[in-house]
Parts: sequence; C-alpha cells; structure tokens
Amino acid sequence: MSDEKIMGLIAGADRLPLIVARGMKSAGYRIVCVGIEDNVNSELKEIVDVYHGVALARMGGWIKNLRKHHVSRAIMVGKIEKSKAYAPYRVLRYLPDWRGIRVWYWRLRKTDKRGGSLLGATADELASAGIYLQDSTMFNKEDLAEAGPMTSRKPGAAVLADIQFGIMIAKLLGKADVGQSITVREKETVAVEALEGTARMLRRTGKLCGAGWTLVKVAKPEQDPRFDVPCIGIDTVKSVASSGGVCIAVEAGKTFIIDKAATLELAEKEGIVVFGFEAKWEEEGN
Repeated sequence: MSDEKIMGLIAGADRLPLIVARGMKSAGYRIVCVGIEDNVNSELKEIVDVYHGVALARMGGWIKNLRKHHVSRAIMVGKIEKSKAYAPYRVLRYLPDWRGIRVWYWRLRKTDKRGGSLLGATADELASAGIYLQDSTMFNKEDLAEAGPMTSRKPGAAVLADIQFGIMIAKLLGKADVGQSITVREKETVAVEALEGTARMLRRTGKLCGAGWTLVKVAKPEQDPRFDVPCIGIDTVKSVASSGGVCIAVEAGKTFIIDKAATLELAEKEGIVVFGFEAKWEEEGN
C-alpha cells in the first residue's frame, strides 16, 4: 500500500496535537495516531482516522501500531512531562519495553539526558524501524507567529530593550539545551525555564517582581523542527496576565500559537502585547 497520503501522529498532551491533526486532514491525509496514555486530549480521537493508546516508555507499541497501518512518516507533538522520567522507581512505574530501554540506556549512554538529546534518540529509534519524523509545522504554517506586533498594542522602547536583552540570554540558554523561555524586567533576567515548565516559571516571576515584565520565548539556535517547537496559547496569556506580565515576545515563523485567533483576542482583552521577532531583527539589535 502506498504511504503517500498516510501520516502518523505521535501525540502528547494539550491542544497542539489537535491543531496539527486538523492541518493534516485539510491537506488530505489519513491519520494514524498513537496517543501517550494519560496525556492525550479526548477530542483527538474524533479527528484522526485510526487511534491507538500507547504507554510512554513502550516504544515497541508505538512502532507496531504505526507500521500495522503502513506508516513510514510521522509527526510527534504535544506536551509530555519530562519530570516523569525522573520519578522514583520509574522503571517499575512505566515498565519500558526493549526499545524504551535501548533509548534510555543505550542511545543515551554516552550523552546527557536533556530534552534535545532524548528527543533525538527517540527519533533515531523510530528511524531504525522505518518511521521517520517530519517537520511538525509542515501542515500548520498559518498557526505560526508573524513578525511584528500581533496585537493592536505595540511594545514601547523599554519593552523592546527587554526583548532584545531577553533574546540574547534565551539563545545562550537554548544553545545549552536548558529551556526556551525567560522572563525579563529592565534588562534583568528574572526567571529561567527549566524542567518545571513555562507555567510555573511565570508564576514564580510574578512572585519575584510583580508587574511590568516580559516573557521571551525562542527557538533553540539549532532547533530541530521535528520536535519541541516553542509554542504559546490561551493558557500562556492567562498566566502572563495573572502574574503581572505586559508582553509576550516569540520568534516569528518558528513558534506555534495554539488556537491563534482566540489567543490573540484574549491578549487584546488582557492588555498583553504579543510581538514576533525575526532573526534579522535580533541580529541588527532592533
């Protein structure tokens, strides 16, 4: 059977897999989805053509279900709490199969277990079984951030200076594969995203410095578009607004805006600036 119009979807939590699935359907693809148990949005099952629930650490199940439907190309998106990988007794809790063990204890044996390394090892293991991960944005270019202000409010001079400073710091952190986001106020780094995730970092920022800060989210300098693409959405806007932030700055063309229209509408209502910066703007110092 030809796989020309068949695409696999390896889905984690939240709404991004829904957005990607709708993009696939609009492009005329038949979708075979493997959803990570205890993570997947229930709406996804109604969009895809074939759905299989799979365990996080049992990659053999992912591969078996995808190959059964002649899938050779797949997109992997959606949130998975990396902290689960460090849970006590994780081997007993998640019972990895031999492919999961190969990724964690063989493919990563000579490197660290940061996000990029782990996702790269996962992609390599899938490729060894004839399933190749694709650019996760390929069906959803209209959902990516645009250059310049995406809200009617524009950043003032002080916020633009904070954005420029934040890009520099966030890119350095991204190069080290630490995280994609930082918060800045008056050219001072307030908080850095790490294993805790963006939402907790934003709450911590509000407690540390109150109002007037900016969230800067970047793609890593060598971002692999197959996975871990930065994204914002309604929850991001709510968290920034409730914690005293005034601006969300993201990399244009490289950042997903989940439920884009609704997210920007909420930002307008809350008085939050949403600004997309380009690499050229970054290099020229705005």
